[in-house]
Amino acid sequence: MPHLSAALPDTLISLVVDALEEDHAAADATSMAVVPAEAWAEGKIIAKANGVLAGTGFADFAFSRAFGDSSGAIHWFASDGDAVQAGSEIMTICGPARALLGAERTALNFLQQLSGVATLTSKAVSEAGEIQVFDTRKTTPGLRDAQKLAVVAGGGVNHRRDLEDQLLIKENHFALSGLTYSETIAKAMTEAGSKPVGVEAETEEQARLALQAGATYVMLDDFLPVDLQNVAPKLRKEFPNAVLE
Repeated sequence: MPHLSAALPDTLISLVVDALEEDHAAADATSMAVVPAEAWAEGKIIAKANGVLAGTGFADFAFSRAFGDSSGAIHWFASDGDAVQAGSEIMTICGPARALLGAERTALNFLQQLSGVATLTSKAVSEAGEIQVFDTRKTTPGLRDAQKLAVVAGGGVNHRRDLEDQLLIKENHFALSGLTYSETIAKAMTEAGSKPVGVEAETEEQARLALQAGATYVMLDDFLPVDLQNVAPKLRKEFPNAVLE
C-alpha cells in the first residue's frame, strides 16, 4: 500500500526551489539534446543499505515541481521514520522523462543526506536506552531545519534551534562576562524572561551552583565517563528534577 510522503513545511519549500535552480534542473543540456520532449519514463528508488528513511517530502516536492503542469505519479512505500532494508523499494515514479532526469539528483541529495542523519540518530537512540538524544546547532548551513526534521525521524529530540531561541551559558560567556561563575548565571537568569537557561559546568561544584540558581538544564562539559558515573547520581539525589546533559 503506497504511503504519502511527509508534507514539506512551507518554510522549507525554498530549499528545494533553490536546489533545483542551483542544478539548472529545467535546462538539462544532455536530456534536451537526446531525450524527446514528449518521452515519458518510469523509475524507482531502492535502498542500498539498511537505515531509517527521511526527506521524502523534499524529494516528492522536487519531482512534483519539475513536472510542473504535466501529470505524473509518485508512490511512496515507506514514510519518514520508517526502517528500510537493503533491497527494499522505497518509491516509484512516472512522468515526463526530461523532468524526471532533471530532478532526480536534487531529490536523491535530500533523501540520502537526511536519511543518513536519521539513520545515525536512530543508532544513537538505540544505544542511549532511556536517555534522550538531542541534536545541536552544528548543522550544514542552510539545512538546519531539514536536518532537525531528520533527527526527529530517527527518534531524536530537537534542542535549541538558534542563538535567540534560549540562553546557553558556555565557557566563552563565563570568560568574557567579567563576572564570577555565579554572577554570570544570575545575570542571565534575570535577563532571560521566559526563555530557558542552560548552563555549562566543568566541575561538580559548578553544576551544583547552576542547579541551585535554577538553571533549566546543566551541560556536564567534557566529563570522563567514570566521572559521570560518580557525579550524575549525586546531582540527581540532590536535585531530583535536574535535567543533565
